[in-house]
Amino acid sequence: MSIHIVALGCECPGGVGPGEEILGQGQLQGGLLWSYLGHGALVGPCELESSLHNPAFMEYTSRVFGDVTVVVRDCPSWELLDSDWSSVRKVLEQADILVIKYSVTDKLAFQQIRNGYALRLRPLLRHWGVPVILVAVGARLNDEGPPCTCPLCASDWSSCVPHSEGLQLSRDLGATYLELPSLNHVFVGRYFGSVLEYFMIQCLKHKAKEKPEKRRGNKVNALHPPHLEQPARLPPIRVEESSFSQDMQWLLERGVQFADVAFYAGDSGKELGWAHAAVLCAVSPYFRQLLLGPKTRERPQSRCVCRERDGGPHSLLSTWDCSIIDDMPRSDGHMTGRLTRLVVKDPLLCMCLWETLMFIYRGAWEWEHLQEALEEKLKNSPAAAQLLERIRTLIGRDKGSRETPSARATQLCPQTLVNLFNSPLYSDVIFMVQGSVLPAHRAVLVARCDVMAAMFSGKYAEARSRVVPIHGVSSDTFLSFLEYLYTDSCCPASVLQAMAVLVCAEMYQVKRLQHLCEVCVCAYLQSMPSRELASTGISLVRLLRRAKCHNAEQLYIWLLHFIANNYLIFSHKPDFLELSDEEREQVERLRWPSRGYLQELSEYQQQRRKLRKSRCIVM
Repeated sequence: MSIHIVALGCECPGGVGPGEEILGQGQLQGGLLWSYLGHGALVGPCELESSLHNPAFMEYTSRVFGDVTVVVRDCPSWELLDSDWSSVRKVLEQADILVIKYSVTDKLAFQQIRNGYALRLRPLLRHWGVPVILVAVGARLNDEGPPCTCPLCASDWSSCVPHSEGLQLSRDLGATYLELPSLNHVFVGRYFGSVLEYFMIQCLKHKAKEKPEKRRGNKVNALHPPHLEQPARLPPIRVEESSFSQDMQWLLERGVQFADVAFYAGDSGKELGWAHAAVLCAVSPYFRQLLLGPKTRERPQSRCVCRERDGGPHSLLSTWDCSIIDDMPRSDGHMTGRLTRLVVKDPLLCMCLWETLMFIYRGAWEWEHLQEALEEKLKNSPAAAQLLERIRTLIGRDKGSRETPSARATQLCPQTLVNLFNSPLYSDVIFMVQGSVLPAHRAVLVARCDVMAAMFSGKYAEARSRVVPIHGVSSDTFLSFLEYLYTDSCCPASVLQAMAVLVCAEMYQVKRLQHLCEVCVCAYLQSMPSRELASTGISLVRLLRRAKCHNAEQLYIWLLHFIANNYLIFSHKPDFLELSDEEREQVERLRWPSRGYLQELSEYQQQRRKLRKSRCIVM
């Protein structure tokens, strides 16, 4: 047997300087471990020297207890921990005992160990469970009690390491603390040697238990149970990235057919662009107050002037003039409705209205991109900063507020329309589903769903009707479908509800919602324990049929693997016979446990029964 001891630190005052030799023959012979091992210590090349960029460890061996080899790797320079930590960690992993040394007259080196290196060693030592010995070498002039006022003791008090600090470091490292006034044979052999020999004996006992017993010998003909492989991993369900921002940008660029807000320049009366009142009110409280206020031809001027003088966050009201024109004819021949005309009096906002609307439609959170766009458009940084503050007021932000990562996570683009979901605010279409009335907004539906865009934009009855009946879908399912269109998220309450929303998503060709429902189904089934899977009334074969019927290819393949991984549960159910020949062949090929393992297990059990019968009853 052999015992590996790793020693870190220098017991000599002053340590090893950066330009000095790291470890020499004279330093070894005057060191702590060399003094304990005596004349039997032999210096040899370090085995890990080839793997170290800075071979600071010096290895020497000796024999204790007659035939036990002690291998010591000594490193007095702590700088190696900073220069090549990975190599030091390899050496520490092979250690059976760790010895940390320092000189009581070198307070600076001790502070480096306590404040820097001990913090890196502590989690490793707790994880490995290696015994640690912390040794303080040297004599102090003023060890205990209050500091003396004489010059000699006062200087010693500031330069030496007190006993209490060394004891506290040993508690932090979980080490055994020793103090040696000198390195003579009495202190090294009686104190340090006794503790080191105790840990070496415990290490030898631990290694002896790990070795196999040689007295009884290895049984060549002993029976071993068959090895059961882990089940195959279930195939992942891939979900497309969210296109909510792109859909809202498309609505601003090409959704003029459903726009109900028109912007005009205050000085020239030129048309600046179109927008949708529902989106503006959902994002901006200013637009909500402006568009939902009293429906008069002209807003009272006294109110605007008053707010302008106040200089508060609502002073932007003075830059807008709102007039409402009901039943204004549309040039595209679409159904007439309320059209709101907004006159922009701010020249900066007139120039950058498109960038401002794009910022609002994409979620009102990309402040850095908006600032870059304004500076590029205006070519004037002070003017861009002034307009940016007005837009902050328009959105409802404080003047000096900054976006933090946590705030951005809660204000992503899908949250811009959450206030419009199932709300009659600016609703222009009503879905009748199983007697339930579900208000919605054509602009949002057209931007988020291609089937809805064709239904409301073509020559269909839904394009000119305010009430649209929906057949073949429950009200809860269709409400979940609308919730995804508005919030870009879906959380069905059960497996059957997720499958119902999946069918609705396939009906309206919303692929991402279909994949989200597939993920929900897989998550619900994986969360069920084996006992619940065996007693559940949900038929996985019928789910398999519905997934294949509604083009849920990922869910279809996943369910086949899930049935194969739980073969012993589902093979005993009656609906297992409803699988097609091709599906059953694939399940048999992927089944867990496999037929080969069950056959090996049967043979193993038969051989064990034969051995039990062949044994002598008396013995």
